[in-house]
Amino acid sequence: MTSFMLTGTNASKISSQLTQLRHQMGTPAVGMVLTLVIVSDESNQYDAVRAATEAAREHPSRILVVIPRDPQEPNRLDAEIRFGESTPGEVILLRLYGRLTEHADSVISPLLLTDTPVVVWWPGDCPDRPAADSVGMLAQRRIVDARSAADSVKAITSRIRGYVPGDTDLAWTRLTSWRSLLAAAFDQPAGKVRRGVVEAVPGHASALLLAAWLGERLGAPIKVVESAGPGLTAVKLSTVDGDVSITRTDAHLATLSRPGQPDRRVALTRRPMSELLSEELRRLDPDEIYEAAIRRISRTHRA
Repeated sequence: MTSFMLTGTNASKISSQLTQLRHQMGTPAVGMVLTLVIVSDESNQYDAVRAATEAAREHPSRILVVIPRDPQEPNRLDAEIRFGESTPGEVILLRLYGRLTEHADSVISPLLLTDTPVVVWWPGDCPDRPAADSVGMLAQRRIVDARSAADSVKAITSRIRGYVPGDTDLAWTRLTSWRSLLAAAFDQPAGKVRRGVVEAVPGHASALLLAAWLGERLGAPIKVVESAGPGLTAVKLSTVDGDVSITRTDAHLATLSRPGQPDRRVALTRRPMSELLSEELRRLDPDEIYEAAIRRISRTHRA
């Protein structure tokens, strides 16, 4: 991998350096399917870049990492360009100083790939209204993560206030395996669901979303109750024919129980961040099911 540093630079010089590096490597500027913008502080950027780089093996991307630094320093833009066989696409770390910290959109706009989608990801703190943020306005898809918030449940309950189609949350993405398994549990008739519970450690954002999704799909009251963990541990649904449940006591396997059938052990692993990000990059259209879930949360918490 080639790493090249530019201090006190601008977007034009960064573009010129990218062109020069592509010529040196013999790599054309084609094949990249999107621009992924990561807005992060220094403490989160390493893990975020690693996850994005892994995801880029499936979705070749130009990855722009915006790292606001000290706003009290003189205006300056420092860039680190990473380019090579071990880095699918291109990775550009942009460290902003001074008033540039408030104008990241003007810094990254010239660096966006032409005629390709733009996705913005906040792995840590995020704006209350991502689509109204100056960087978020550049994107078709905006990814946040309630798990990184100081109060993840409060973050989820407030999502609908700033929601715009194209917004999503990795707390929702973490539920894909649970949702698939629950849908499969009802492949055979199991009777009407009367009520249910989702069990998780206190303050688990994904549990709140899962309960909302189940309530919306099943038309039944679904509560979130506390468990000893780890994480999300069980879903128990009471039907007229008996109970349907999925219970997970570790991060790998779960037990599926259905009326009149033997219990079955199924894989239900926790996925790494790179897999979650890859899933979100596969679809760039609005997630209407996620929207329905957060709208239900908004209604129930207001009631």
